[in-house]
Amino acid sequence: MTQFTYTKDMIFAEFAEAKAKDTKLGKGDDNKVHKHRVAMLKDMINLKKTMPKALENVNINFDNLLNAYIQTNPRDYFYYKVFGKSYDQLQIENDFGVEGYSDEDKNAKTLEEKVEAMA
Repeated sequence: MTQFTYTKDMIFAEFAEAKAKDTKLGKGDDNKVHKHRVAMLKDMINLKKTMPKALENVNINFDNLLNAYIQTNPRDYFYYKVFGKSYDQLQIENDFGVEGYSDEDKNAKTLEEKVEAMA
């Protein structure tokens, strides 16, 4: 008797379908609705308990993913878990504030003048 086994690609495809359903449910804003993704992750956790051989070649921590997707903002949960900061806080820290900065001389007409202005 052969038993069905999942691959990561199969799970990623199922997750993409669940995300598409959530996006449609959230009218294009997939950051607010996670109903189908949560249901899919719960099913995978249950499957892992009842038929562990079906997921023996998959090293995905469904419990951690479920914990993230039951949060209000899963992206912030992931960033807090890894970096100890929200996504927005990390973006602010990584913004170098170099807008409008240029070594180039706006009055230079030739390439040589522009290179000389940068030196």
